[in-house]
Amino acid sequence: MVHELAEYERASESCVVSSELLHAALFGEAPAVFGHVAEMDGDVVGMAVWFLTFSTWEGVHGIWLEDFYVRESARGTGAGTALIRELARICHDRGYARMDWSVLDWNEPSIGFYRALGAEHLREWHTYRLTGAALATLGQGAS
Repeated sequence: MVHELAEYERASESCVVSSELLHAALFGEAPAVFGHVAEMDGDVVGMAVWFLTFSTWEGVHGIWLEDFYVRESARGTGAGTALIRELARICHDRGYARMDWSVLDWNEPSIGFYRALGAEHLREWHTYRLTGAALATLGQGAS
């Protein structure tokens, strides 16, 4: 399903994770990533993969929703809402301050879905990433 998400996001060449790596991350000795699935009639139709964040301003954890995907055949059935609702319940029950995620600017169906849930677009924030050679170069200079 992670590879399906990468294809949907027009980035399948960037998705190199194997089922073994994903299994180790989710079910290893000290997992730092968590996942939920949505099922319909015994078939997995959606997933949410997340990890904890921390707000220094609020002094409590939050959830970063790394990957969220519902198969096209199950969109509009409530499967996606159920997944997001479960993560919101976890935040509420554990006293977490927030749930954050990113969405591609062209993904209007998802943006509409998130807005309908009451999510706000943080227009003043921009995401940055270090990867590949830039990350290696910077990391090798650390002492």
